[in-house]
Amino acid sequence: MNMIVGLGNPGHEYEKSKHNTGFRVVDELAAQWHVTVWQSKMNAAVASVPIDGRKILLVKPQTYMNNSGDAVGALMRWYKLAETDVYVIYDDMDLPVGKLRIRTTGSDGGHNGIKSLFANGVRDFIRFRVGIGRPLPHHDVIDHVLTPFPIELQEPYQRGIKAAAAAVEGCLELGISKGMNRFNSTKK
Repeated sequence: MNMIVGLGNPGHEYEKSKHNTGFRVVDELAAQWHVTVWQSKMNAAVASVPIDGRKILLVKPQTYMNNSGDAVGALMRWYKLAETDVYVIYDDMDLPVGKLRIRTTGSDGGHNGIKSLFANGVRDFIRFRVGIGRPLPHHDVIDHVLTPFPIELQEPYQRGIKAAAAAVEGCLELGISKGMNRFNSTKK
């Protein structure tokens, strides 16, 4: 069993924010896999889908970004999952808009959702970081992550969402090592 977690904030006001990148990738996977039934479980929206003979859980924590680890840690313990069976998708300001980076280890990078996972004993999960770029000089980081992309960046961002969904599927099929080799964005 694998658990695919998208980090984000619940509520209509955050729906299109950059910080909801993880939710959007999970929604893209749910659409591709024809998932229509979600349940509320341990402070998360959870859907179960069989893919290639194994159970996959799609998870969107409903605890707000800064407390994501509360839901993820509880679900991991409930399902008795190894940390390496958990894929976490989230936004990253250190990557250009739409760029994807998959890693098996790393720091929290200042990301409060990842800090919350660490605080809840979840450290060795697979990271799918999707670039949202840095705020303009003299602009607030919180405003940057909680607002939508301007029109001129929506296309590269959407490509990044689709690339991340394809990478998750590829890593499930090929394994993480081969998936990282195939799906990590290359430098131009």
